[in-house]
Amino acid sequence: MARILVVDDETTIRMMIRMALEWAPPSAPHFSHEVAVADEGEAGLQAYGNGQAWDLVLLDQRMPGLEGIEVLRRMRERNPSARIMMVTAFGTIDLAFRAMQAGATDFLRKPFTADILRGAVQQALQAPPAETSRFGQAAINGFRFSSLGDNRFRVRNPVGEQQEVQVQLQPALRRQVEKIVPGPVPDPWWQELAEEVLANHVWQHSDFPPAELRVEELTTGLRRWIDAILTRTA
Repeated sequence: MARILVVDDETTIRMMIRMALEWAPPSAPHFSHEVAVADEGEAGLQAYGNGQAWDLVLLDQRMPGLEGIEVLRRMRERNPSARIMMVTAFGTIDLAFRAMQAGATDFLRKPFTADILRGAVQQALQAPPAETSRFGQAAINGFRFSSLGDNRFRVRNPVGEQQEVQVQLQPALRRQVEKIVPGPVPDPWWQELAEEVLANHVWQHSDFPPAELRVEELTTGLRRWIDAILTRTA
């Protein structure tokens, strides 16, 4: 049994999360946890204290007063090994990346089912403390993935099932990227772009992608990713 703090300004969401995590199904009693709640960021920080009493924090992004990202940063300042899962209905994959850079263990998209919630929580509790940064090191909706090279990945869902996925960056997309990037596109870029494609799929669908995930065109989200990379390397 873990001790979990839920920080969310919506009463129904707090109640749903608390019920799902405190009263586990008989088939999975290990999903039963001790849960406390706070209704906004300042109250969440007060309840959090130095962080030593909590195994995991579920933190909403959009709240009155302090937004979730700021609460996340302050919690990590108090306890660098904190496990913190961002939860939001308004986020984008860009926000997920910023949250993971700030130290989030996972990023969970509303709405979600009780099973997805329990699986994501279980994954977060099993992850090493403060495992952050790239998508393959953190989790999206409880899904984790690791690179096998050549745009191939091993994906694991919240209940531990695994599947290998080949991200196929089609010639039309590659030509679009080559028009944007000055000079030859470095080989690592294609692998990172494939990882971004995979993260977007899991973010949108909370499910395994097809074994061959084909990408024909440069989406708005992928263009923003490329622009961000170019800005950092300028």
